[in-house]
Amino acid sequence: MKIGILLYQGFDEIDAIGPFEVFENAIANGADADVRLYTLESTDQITASHGLRVGVDGVLPEPTADDRPDLLVVPGGGWAAKKPEASAWAEAQKGEVPDAIAAYHAAGVPIAAVCTGGMLLATAGVTDGRRAITHGSAINELEATDAVVVHQRVVDDGDIITAGGVTSGIDLALHLVEREFGESIAAAVATTMEYERRTEPYSPA
Repeated sequence: MKIGILLYQGFDEIDAIGPFEVFENAIANGADADVRLYTLESTDQITASHGLRVGVDGVLPEPTADDRPDLLVVPGGGWAAKKPEASAWAEAQKGEVPDAIAAYHAAGVPIAAVCTGGMLLATAGVTDGRRAITHGSAINELEATDAVVVHQRVVDDGDIITAGGVTSGIDLALHLVEREFGESIAAAVATTMEYERRTEPYSPA
């Protein structure tokens, strides 16, 4: 399984790096997966919301490409502050990230979002009529869209999976590991990371 994490200027560090570490630990524990950090434009590095500079693996492939990710993960960051220069909010205004999300969703690729990454999904229209959650600071804005807001740390609505604020991305990633690779690998990852999982995810199934 190819997993892509889509980065942009001002993303929140833990939103992306937490899931990245979960997926890498899953691979170390036997998951047949590959995880990469992508951007929409060619660059050597991206600066996150707290100033961490992160190297990237390349430009996100087209959604019809053979090497596209089988799962796209979208972090949040800086939405509440409405930072115009670097944040999830800024990306929502620009439109390229929501357009990429919409294109991937239209191509049948599952989309996961952490924190206010959920607002980028909402901007893309992929949460319309779908169950979803976002960071508490943006709940009112998510409720103003056509999403069905579920007040749960992780919300699994099939091909749309969302999580609340920041550290909930670790729970989202562990849930995806369990969903795709089995409970034993997810448990091994949680043990390796000494992470105590928080609540059962919401799933209509």
